[in-house]
Amino acid sequence: MKEVLLSDGISMPVLGYGVYNIPASSTEKCVSEALGVGYRLIDTAQYYRNEAEVGRAVRLSPVPRGEVFLTSKVCLSSSRIPGRTRAIATESVKESLHRMGLDYIDQMLIHWPMGHDDEIWEALLSLKDEGLIRSAGVSNFYPRTLGPLVESSGVTPPVNQIEVSVYYQQKRMLPIMREKGVQVVAWSPLAEGRSAVFTDPTLLDIASLHHRTVAQVALRFLLQQGIAAIPKTVHPERMKENFDVFDFDLTQEDIDRIRLLDRGRPISHWPSDALVY
Repeated sequence: MKEVLLSDGISMPVLGYGVYNIPASSTEKCVSEALGVGYRLIDTAQYYRNEAEVGRAVRLSPVPRGEVFLTSKVCLSSSRIPGRTRAIATESVKESLHRMGLDYIDQMLIHWPMGHDDEIWEALLSLKDEGLIRSAGVSNFYPRTLGPLVESSGVTPPVNQIEVSVYYQQKRMLPIMREKGVQVVAWSPLAEGRSAVFTDPTLLDIASLHHRTVAQVALRFLLQQGIAAIPKTVHPERMKENFDVFDFDLTQEDIDRIRLLDRGRPISHWPSDALVY
C-alpha cells in the first residue's frame, strides 16, 4: 500500500476502506474482509454508529495493530457549551477508544463544523500530545471554517476529508488545500454510485482502453492527483477491484477527458459550505 507523509510527520495510506452506511451487524465482517484484501486504512466515525464493530475487527485481525491506520471522527451533540466544549470533545474521543477497545486512534477528525470548533481542535491536539491519537484533522471544512480554526490555534490540520469524485472535482478547493499543505481525502470517491457513474460513456471508454473497470478509473483519477480516497462497498469482489489500482496510469488525454465530466457541485446531499468561499 502506498502512503503519503502528512505535515505532522505521520504516514497515511492513500487508499482506505470506508464504513459509512454499513450496518453495525455487517461491519466487523466487512472490515475483516477489507483487511484481508490488503486495505490498511479503515475509516469510521462516531456518527456511523459502528466504531465498536470496527474496533473488534481490528483487534481480532491477524494484521498487526501497528500496520492498521484507523480513522474516526468526532460528532458532538447539541449540548456544546462555550468553555466546556473542549472537555466534552475530550471525553467523546475517550468514549470512542473505549467502544473500539483500543489504546490509540491513528487519526481523529472533526467530522464537520459544529460550532466552538476551536475548542474541539484544542482537545484533539492535546489528545495527540497524550498519545491517545497519533494525528488530528478535519472533515468537510472549507475556507470560511478552516481559516478561523487555523488562526485560533496556529496549527493547520494535516488532513481534510471532503467530497471529491469525477463529477465533483473540487477545482477551486484543491489548490487552496495544496497551498496550505493539507492532504485531501475524498469521501464518496465513486459519486455514491449515483448519476449512472458506472455507465458513463467516457469512463467506460477509458476503462476499456486500460482493460479496467469504471470504478478503478475513477479512483485512479483521484490518486494520480495526489488525492487519497476511502471507497465503501460491502462486496468482497468490489473491495478487491477498488484496491487493484496501483499498477496502471491514466494518460494525460484520459485525465483531460475526465476533467470535462466535472459538474462543479456536490453529488451527495450532505450539507456543506463547499460552494461558499
